[in-house]
Amino acid sequence: MSTLSAILIASLFGGILSVMAAGFVAFQARATWVPVLVSYAIGALLGAAFLEIIPEAFEAGKSAQSMAATILGGILLFFVLEKLVLWRHCHGEECEAHGTPAVEHSHTHGHADEHDHGRSGLMITIGDTFHNFVDGILIAAAFLADFQLGVVTALAIIAHEIPQEVGDFLILLHSGYTKRQAILLNLLSSVATLVGGVLAYYTLGTMKEFVPYVLGLAASSMIYVSVADLIPGLHKRPELHATAQQVTLIGLGIGSIWLTKALLGDLG
Repeated sequence: MSTLSAILIASLFGGILSVMAAGFVAFQARATWVPVLVSYAIGALLGAAFLEIIPEAFEAGKSAQSMAATILGGILLFFVLEKLVLWRHCHGEECEAHGTPAVEHSHTHGHADEHDHGRSGLMITIGDTFHNFVDGILIAAAFLADFQLGVVTALAIIAHEIPQEVGDFLILLHSGYTKRQAILLNLLSSVATLVGGVLAYYTLGTMKEFVPYVLGLAASSMIYVSVADLIPGLHKRPELHATAQQVTLIGLGIGSIWLTKALLGDLG
């Protein structure tokens, strides 16, 4: 299989499969599934970042110091981006008055105030499109570095896309869209993953020296999403049995990445 074919397939699965899975969960209306998906996604993201992407970035980069600085800078970058989006959505005082968003999910576009009366739908769609475009770039960069790394990265992106898309779906419904309209909007937005992957293949393919730095940003994105966006939501269920479930599912997420790496290593 060629690198471009792998990027195309992974981008399609990363976008469309996650939307369809999110739509299935949302149509079933089983809200208890979402915390389970989020806990697993945390493990998958952290496992992909620390077990695969960061080691590959350090190995391919010019120096450990430059790669560490890239990851650190990426975390700060995503913090600033999220601050800007929160400022745009909340208008300062409204956020403080209303408190925690009604629906929380990952990345810098996943916050909607429960009293927005439909204003969040368009912002969610725009933010999701940009997010999916970036995911396509990350998938392409990973496959250009190493096939095994590409597969693991794509799996991690799919794992965290599903709970995120569930959150997007619920926000769109709350904003007045029908279930059919919400699914169609999310599917159209997911096409951006494919566009990002193809563009990155043709641009990064001729600039191999930038791939380690894109991987570093991918790792910082996964770490930031896990630690800043997803993990705080788990603290809302401090009960012992809930904590045990969360730790187990995070471990399963990490374990699935480790197992995928081991299986791909054996096949290679």
